[in-house]
Amino acid sequence: MKKVILAYSGGLDTSCIVRWLREQGYEVICFMADLGQGLGKGEDLEAIEARALAAGALKVYVKDLQNEFVEDFCMPSLKAGAIYEGKYLLATALGRPLIAKYLVEIAHKEKADAIAHGCTGKGNDQVRLEVGAGILDPKLEIIAPVRVWEFRSREEEIEYAKMHNIPIDVTKKKPYSIDRNIWGISIEAGILENLEQEPPEDAYMITKNPITQTSYAKYIEVYFEKGIPKKVDGKAYNLKTLINYLNEIGGLYGVGRSDIVENRLVGIKSREIYEAPAATILHIAHKELEALVLDRELAHFKDIVALKYSELVYNGLWFSPLKEALDSFVNTTQKYVTGTIKLKLFKGSCVAVSRKSKHSLYKKELSTYGKEDKFDQRLAEGFIKIWGMPYKK
Repeated sequence: MKKVILAYSGGLDTSCIVRWLREQGYEVICFMADLGQGLGKGEDLEAIEARALAAGALKVYVKDLQNEFVEDFCMPSLKAGAIYEGKYLLATALGRPLIAKYLVEIAHKEKADAIAHGCTGKGNDQVRLEVGAGILDPKLEIIAPVRVWEFRSREEEIEYAKMHNIPIDVTKKKPYSIDRNIWGISIEAGILENLEQEPPEDAYMITKNPITQTSYAKYIEVYFEKGIPKKVDGKAYNLKTLINYLNEIGGLYGVGRSDIVENRLVGIKSREIYEAPAATILHIAHKELEALVLDRELAHFKDIVALKYSELVYNGLWFSPLKEALDSFVNTTQKYVTGTIKLKLFKGSCVAVSRKSKHSLYKKELSTYGKEDKFDQRLAEGFIKIWGMPYKK
């Protein structure tokens, strides 16, 4: 009997997939990745494992990958300034290559012939998982049951689960499709598919409504060292704790919400809403610090790199040669990205109000219009003539 490693979430789809794969002649081993999605909260982790076993899984792996996720995936993206189409901070997209990595690793350990996932045929995640795994081990078979099985509705899956005594809670029909990790939350489907409808408040999970929040602003200081956040308000944190703390603070002030119609890789447009308080705060602070310490040409070229980097992550090419090459460039740019940015959080906004760095390229004596001015304005005439020379007829 062939062996398959399934990316298992504990939900209806992947629980039915366990049984379905058994019926196709596979031994099924489930893999659950904890990326900070609150795995085990609200539902006992043991109950989720028991569900997989009840559905027919031979074994269940559960791995806490939060530290690896933030250090090896979120931080490179932050340093690159990668934001897809100017709004999406790539939380889900960053998690998929890590899951693919461990699907392949466990497949090797268990001498499995294939890996499987529960992604649909119209989403981006199928591409991210399959391309990532294919780069790491092109010999592994990849199975995507949702693309080929006989079920055409949630109701049919529920009946299938009941028939096979799979312990699924079918009383809570979620109106939204949600993917969550420590870097952010992706929310789609339901009423959000109506582009004329404002997202209802019940769609949001970790951010408060900015309109109803306190009239007092919150000020925080974030300290970076070579592009990596190290401290908040002078207190050192490990990355996981720092991100969780900023998610809590940012969420209280309604920071990090976005409502996007984005271009999926498969060629369709979709409407998503996102929550990413910590990622929003850190991206804004990091960008402000770079503006202080990078020279003009480097800063402008890095913006071009950031655009390409975000597309590579979104399109499932994390393990590609170009992504590796861009990482080398980005890491070079972070040599002097050390300093402190003070931010004001207020009714959903996050704005830098103070900047400090020992590597600052800002010179007050050149910028000021006061008596300390040392800029020789007489040089401007010659500069303008030379600069404009090619365009004069």
